[in-house]
Amino acid sequence: MRVFSTFEELEGAVGESLGATEWLEVTQERVDAFADATDDHQWIHVDAERAAAGPFGGTIAHGYLTLSLLPRFSQELFSLETPGARLNYGINKVRFPNPVKVGARIRATAQVGEVTPVAAGRQLVTRFTIEIEGEEKPAAVAETVVLLLG
Repeated sequence: MRVFSTFEELEGAVGESLGATEWLEVTQERVDAFADATDDHQWIHVDAERAAAGPFGGTIAHGYLTLSLLPRFSQELFSLETPGARLNYGINKVRFPNPVKVGARIRATAQVGEVTPVAAGRQLVTRFTIEIEGEEKPAAVAETVVLLLG
């Protein structure tokens, strides 16, 4: 795991790969819990019998569930120990090119995209790709934006 203690270290890492996380199996229990938390109980996610006859041959994870795993994956790849608080500021260019079938394993890769000075500190853009084991197309690609107060 890469640890960034100063803004200068972070700025020096722009363009660098942060590696890949361990694989994580997407279980039906996780999908059901996400459905309960978001009140999104669309059959393609939670009705195994109906989904078996659907376009993917079974249930799939919500795209936003896949996206919500970025904080978990981030903790495996890097740590921001810069002074001041860190605030989620937004997400750029989110796409879900390939559904994650329940039972599939996913992992994230990341790259330091941009570090921009702002009045409150720095704005960090990290580029993530969430891969599906054995699949060519990724499950998700996104750029997270974090405000690093300093």
